[in-house]
Amino acid sequence: MPVPEFELVIGDKNWSSWSLRPWLLMRQAGIPFTETRIRLRQEDTKAQILPHSPTGFVPALKWRGIVIGDSLAICETIADLFPAKNLWPTDSVPRALARSAAAEMHSGFQNLRRDMPMAVLERHPGTGQTEEALADARRIVALWRGLRHRFGRQAIEDQGFLFGRFSVTDAMYAPVVSRFETYGIDLAALGDDGTVRSYMDAILTLPSMQDWIAGAQAEEKVKADGA
Repeated sequence: MPVPEFELVIGDKNWSSWSLRPWLLMRQAGIPFTETRIRLRQEDTKAQILPHSPTGFVPALKWRGIVIGDSLAICETIADLFPAKNLWPTDSVPRALARSAAAEMHSGFQNLRRDMPMAVLERHPGTGQTEEALADARRIVALWRGLRHRFGRQAIEDQGFLFGRFSVTDAMYAPVVSRFETYGIDLAALGDDGTVRSYMDAILTLPSMQDWIAGAQAEEKVKADGA
């Protein structure tokens, strides 16, 4: 079997929201890659990452002798390299809004990130639901609902995602779906009419997302056995 052209360096699957994004995109698109995992929150974590990436952060995509850092940059690169996968919407208006939504996730929602960090395997209903974090969550609920109504449900091939088919934008928001589950967000109180709940279910039931969760469980078992 040929060695995959790509190596994706990631952090712990329970915690690393940035790693989940390109991992999920590449798995969902059927793009083979070698997975290299670095344990986070260790004294030598940065030292372990530096041989793979000069930034000292994960994820990092190693390809043809170069290293691409940052989740969105990796996703953009994969979308460019595999145009037939249609990882962005094909029409210009939805594509522009898909990029805008992905960029908003990339640079925004700092309060939600701070108060509700990703913990895929954990359940902490009510924890972290500060006024500031819930304001971020309310914006995300409105965004998802609006995109599903305007584009997803109108798509020729509606698979339940924001623009119908799975896209970079869905990969960027997958960790938020996990956060909403972990912290027991009351979606209806934030304006959901059922659209957002259905969207979250579409993400959570993806075979690739289930594989990520199973990987997180396996990693945590190894940690517990080694403790």
